[in-house]
Amino acid sequence: MNMNEIMQYLVYLLTAIGVMAFLVSVITQVIKSWPGLDKLPTAAVVIVLSLILCPAAFTALMAWQKQTITWYMVFACMIAAFVVALVAMDGWERLKEIWERTGYKEKR
Repeated sequence: MNMNEIMQYLVYLLTAIGVMAFLVSVITQVIKSWPGLDKLPTAAVVIVLSLILCPAAFTALMAWQKQTITWYMVFACMIAAFVVALVAMDGWERLKEIWERTGYKEKR
């Protein structure tokens, strides 16, 4: 696997996170506008939606690709669902802040 393939997969991953975060945000806004459901904590709604939508989208993608689903893919999907929830709640700035805290320094 060369660097171009790695970068291509990274772009796919960031695109998927962005699209899923957008969908979760839109659906959260719709749910929060319903009478009676506006009392629910927004963060809880976002996390639950992420934990439902991400595995559903992943399962649909794997069915479309005719790939088998393994346990580590499901585990990675759950981790990705929490990243999607984080991005949907706090945006990309929070994710960037966490990345910078890891100590990664870009060489210039």
